[in-house]
Amino acid sequence: MPGVAERFEIIDERFSTLVKTSAQVERLYQGCRWAEGPAYFPAGRYLVWSDIPNDRMLRWDETTGAVGVFREPAGFTNGNTVDRQGRLVTCEHGNRRVTRTEHDGSLTVLTDNFGGKRYNSPNDVVVKSDGSVWFTDPAYGIDSDYEGHQADSEIGACHVYRWDATTGEVRIVADDFVRPNGLAFSPDETRLYVSDTGSTHHRGGPRHMRVFDVAADGTLSGGKEFATCTSGLFDGFRLDTAGRIWTSAADGVHCYHPDGTLLGKILVPETVANVEFGGPRRNRLFIAATTSLYSVLLPVNGALRR
Repeated sequence: MPGVAERFEIIDERFSTLVKTSAQVERLYQGCRWAEGPAYFPAGRYLVWSDIPNDRMLRWDETTGAVGVFREPAGFTNGNTVDRQGRLVTCEHGNRRVTRTEHDGSLTVLTDNFGGKRYNSPNDVVVKSDGSVWFTDPAYGIDSDYEGHQADSEIGACHVYRWDATTGEVRIVADDFVRPNGLAFSPDETRLYVSDTGSTHHRGGPRHMRVFDVAADGTLSGGKEFATCTSGLFDGFRLDTAGRIWTSAADGVHCYHPDGTLLGKILVPETVANVEFGGPRRNRLFIAATTSLYSVLLPVNGALRR
């Protein structure tokens, strides 16, 4: 692990109040092939995350530190979140669908097609306060058999979608991405941030995050570039109560001010895929990074339900 002086990189002085340089970046578990999609359950004080190539979901118990298998096989799950009823909402690469795990453990399929055509491989997901489910659909799960099942795209493009909790209707809310990936709302839900990792398949392709204005009816406008990743790619990310973005990158977790300024970094010895705020005060940042799950305590609090 990095030494004390190497755990944090302060780029803007404002970052010095957002971290404690004495805090440890702890490795909680090692043994994944590609750790992704952490989701924290306050009622049970546990975290669930995906190990995509191993086709399993793991569960870390905050009270004991024990790790066990939550679900296996899991449909090559990727992104996860928790809705306001405390239910797990999941993107499944293998089954090319978005599901909800009910309190009794049963699965409800929210959506598995758009206009009769199967999705590529739903990747990341957030739930808005009105119950609508927003998710991205790049093609990483059908590119090969490594993170899903190799197949041709039926839709022929990669979009961002919104599922309506009242009607079950699904509509495209953004259709100009190469490979839409992580997404999260601002604390007041007036903005939606979406990353584009198109450079994984296109030379010179996007490696940035965009920000949209969100209307009351769920319509998006704007979509200007918010920030370009300085190390690798932005994958998954979360926001704190002040609207700062804590995002994955190749060298750790990058923190951005809402004005787009890179404030600083939490350095991690593996490529980070996604993060999640949790703990009793939502000030523990969980970090899913390649083979491992890490965490660090911060003097800031994660926004309630992204």
